[in-house]
Amino acid sequence: MHCPFCNQADTKVIDSRLVADGAQVRRRRECLSCHERFTTFEVAELLMPRIIKNDGTREPFDEQKLRHGLLKALEKRPVSVERIEATINSIKQDLQATGEREVKSRYVGEKVMEALRSLDGVAYVRFASVYRSFQDISEFRQALDHLESAPE
Repeated sequence: MHCPFCNQADTKVIDSRLVADGAQVRRRRECLSCHERFTTFEVAELLMPRIIKNDGTREPFDEQKLRHGLLKALEKRPVSVERIEATINSIKQDLQATGEREVKSRYVGEKVMEALRSLDGVAYVRFASVYRSFQDISEFRQALDHLESAPE
């Protein structure tokens, strides 16, 4: 690590601590040349996989699209912002845990439906109706039956 004061390459770590619930490492460093001290933060760089759309195009993962889809399904439903953010983080962790560079959009959609099913039944049916392009009432009935038959 280069010293920000004298630009020397030799610095030593004086102290290291976990911060941000263990997501970052805070390091106090001292320059071996000018003896100035400074702090650095270290974060794991975890890349999100690219999304392969149904038409074969590929695009970067977009957390805002995920958030928008969840919020649209959960509109006017009694689900806290904290639970929504935890769900978004959980889906992102699932995507990273695949270890794949690319995942199909269907995989993401199924993860969202799985999460909505446990969050709110109405939001699940809303999302499923758009995601699966329900054409008639019997498809709604099947989704409701599936929701009722699934264990909590």
